[in-house]
Amino acid sequence: MSVAPEQAALEAAVSTREATPASWRAYARLAKLDIYDYYLSVPLVGAMVVATGSGSGASVGGALAVLVLFLGGEVAMSAAMCTFDDVTGYRDGSDAVNYGPDAPARRLARKPLVAGTLTEPQAIRFGWATVAACVVCWLAAVTLAPARPGWAVAGVVALAVCGFQYSWWLRISYNGFQEFFLAALGWLFVLPLYGLLTGRFDGFVAVQALVFGLGPLLFGVYSNTNDIPGDRAVGRKTVAVLASPRGNAAFVAGCSALEAALLVGSAIAGIAPWWFPLVTAPVMALRARQWVLGFVRGDILVARRLGIHLHRLCCALLVGVDLAVAAFGGGL
Repeated sequence: MSVAPEQAALEAAVSTREATPASWRAYARLAKLDIYDYYLSVPLVGAMVVATGSGSGASVGGALAVLVLFLGGEVAMSAAMCTFDDVTGYRDGSDAVNYGPDAPARRLARKPLVAGTLTEPQAIRFGWATVAACVVCWLAAVTLAPARPGWAVAGVVALAVCGFQYSWWLRISYNGFQEFFLAALGWLFVLPLYGLLTGRFDGFVAVQALVFGLGPLLFGVYSNTNDIPGDRAVGRKTVAVLASPRGNAAFVAGCSALEAALLVGSAIAGIAPWWFPLVTAPVMALRARQWVLGFVRGDILVARRLGIHLHRLCCALLVGVDLAVAAFGGGL
């Protein structure tokens, strides 16, 4: 049976693309390396250790080595998570909907599988390679760590086992736990690393870890609101999909209020310095503006972009607070 010329040409094109090595730029886009917000946990933990003055007897060089290795594991794990999320979104068609021609505000190039710059086998191989790199980095970090409390080691193991399963195997983000996962990933990028360096668990450190984790959540929920049609079509159970528009807006407002409660309540409770809410007041004010932009004016993607910048501002302020405490004292 003869093959139609058009079909033969298509098969030849696919075979050529399979055989052509993908550029490093395509892999960088697949790994979403430009979204570095979770990686900010490392300078934050470094500032926390300086503020508390509790390095568990570690040398500066040893502590820096642990920080660098943990950061390498974070980058690799985030790359694996994003890679497998893209593979799943490519397979079920949700990325084609969310990043299609009717969504001009989002760049198709950020989805190499949909754009055709990577093949599915190439992406899957890259995903497993980054999981392996993560395990190697975190194993080395734990080995070199000056302190290894059981809870910190357990946190690292939980990250290694569950981090890449956001949309793969367990498909955590599809089964109703996406919002919790986004926040918990931030918490676990902070607390176990601090424990490995100090052997301690401190109240103000916990507050900062909770605030840090809420940052990615509070731009992720705006993405979810924008992606309702595609997520609903493939059965992804986000709050935005499951709740009414009013319920989703209330959920986002509640998460924003929780952040404010942590920033203000920790000072009232004596866990944070009394001036902590004054320093972080811009975060609370801009968080309110973000909600208005997204749910009153309907500029969801503008609100999402503000959330990204707001998380980075919050991290800078937290680092500044820790360094101020280290320099002048403040009750940590």
